[in-house]
Amino acid sequence: MDTRDTTALAPLRWVGLRPAVKAPEPFWALKDISFDVAPGEVVGIIGHNGAGKSTLLKILARITRPTLGEIRMRGNVAALLEVGTGFHPELTGRENVYLSGSLLGMRRREIQAKFDRIVEFAGVSEFIDMPVKWYSSGMYVRLGFAVAAHLEADILLVDEVLAVGDAAFQLQCYERIGELRRQGTTMLFISHDLASIDRLCDRVLLMKNGAITAAGSPRDVIRVYERLIDDSSPGRLADAGHVSSPGAARIVDVTFRDDNGREVAGTSTGGRACRCRPHGATIPPHSK
Repeated sequence: MDTRDTTALAPLRWVGLRPAVKAPEPFWALKDISFDVAPGEVVGIIGHNGAGKSTLLKILARITRPTLGEIRMRGNVAALLEVGTGFHPELTGRENVYLSGSLLGMRRREIQAKFDRIVEFAGVSEFIDMPVKWYSSGMYVRLGFAVAAHLEADILLVDEVLAVGDAAFQLQCYERIGELRRQGTTMLFISHDLASIDRLCDRVLLMKNGAITAAGSPRDVIRVYERLIDDSSPGRLADAGHVSSPGAARIVDVTFRDDNGREVAGTSTGGRACRCRPHGATIPPHSK
């Protein structure tokens, strides 16, 4: 038997003092959210990244369970939260249409009835029996959106998925959203494209820090959001530090201004162009 003093062998065994760790403050991605959406209404949700927009749609789509509160919805819900849900790269486009459609809640008979329309919408008929791993990124997202866009639902949740493909395909997407709107589909629509929000929505909610800070007509709420953007400190090139690189000229500062000469952080898509006004540039005297 070893009769040695074990404390001598392990002098830190009895050191139990640890610095006090302060419990982290709870973070509420959403708090005190309350709103109603009328049947057939298209409601836009805007706000900066991290405002809680996507979390709200995930809760409405029953992907995430709310900590508190309740949601009351009448009718079946479909969500376009991610283009290409369920796609497998080794499967053909045809096989992925059936796989993705079934994961989104469509029955096989329904997919069969809509298959030709889905393929025509995506514009990939020549490649439908090719594995999607060989598709271009544009073909991939077009087919994914085409499947999701042909869901039949009373309530449709759309999260920033219209910015896919080229300009012609985006026009098709807007036309499809307009068609669903005319059919009476209720929609919640998240986008950073303020021109699309203004064009498609009946009402807009502005979110900030997990709460709704403004609600009303698209034009009014978009103006509020643009003022928030303008009031934020515009990024300056000089704040990024100096980068050493060869060249005859170096831009030292750039700001953007609106038509009234006010300094702004940016403008909405489709709005009047800002003037880019460099405050100064330096050219080394030895340059030619």
